[in-house]
Amino acid sequence: MVVWLIPCLIIVVLGIITWKSSHDLDPYKPIESNVKPITIEAVALNWKWLFIYPDLGIATVNEIAFPVNTPVNFKITSDSIMNSFFIPQLGSQVYAMAGMETKLHLIANQTGAFDGMSANYSGGGFSGMKFKAKSVSNFDFEQWVKQVRASSSQLTLADYSALAKPSEANPVALYAKVDPQLYHGILHKYMDGAGGAIAGNGTSFGPVCTSRNTLGVSQVSMAPATPAPGSNS
Repeated sequence: MVVWLIPCLIIVVLGIITWKSSHDLDPYKPIESNVKPITIEAVALNWKWLFIYPDLGIATVNEIAFPVNTPVNFKITSDSIMNSFFIPQLGSQVYAMAGMETKLHLIANQTGAFDGMSANYSGGGFSGMKFKAKSVSNFDFEQWVKQVRASSSQLTLADYSALAKPSEANPVALYAKVDPQLYHGILHKYMDGAGGAIAGNGTSFGPVCTSRNTLGVSQVSMAPATPAPGSNS
């Protein structure tokens, strides 16, 4: 019995360390800070990243900015095949999947421009699916927000439909205004797999839903319509 006591104690100690460290590093766990966090909704598209700032009412493509020493709460989904959101210098990578929302909490303790990327192969334009994550001072962040709001572009439903089409090597794009329900509509537009359509609240332009006909061809509707049988609407 004494012979097995030491190995058992080692296993117990290692188990406690593993349990604690695993939960401390959980990407879903909010970062403790006295500073109010900033929320960014990230959408993986073919082959670019759309970022929505719901509290600011602005959006960007392939570029984000946030104040240094400020927790950033990412809500992540995809409007295409499975992808992976990754800023190597800041922390963990998290998958982006259509019809699902994953979360990631990061913080930059110094200013700088960090490379962001897709870490999951997603087709022909995968190698160019990169973005910049800028950690800046509070003043510079306010100036960046002013720059975005000075843009002449707005992310309407029609603009999003065009943006969501496959394209490669997309330049940075800034949108002074974005529909507040766009991210919610993207998240809830996909099938439940049982032949019925799932429709969330959609956008202010109408519900966003996807249905499938008897031939198995998906049909996307983003205009007000009669709810399909089995939908949530």
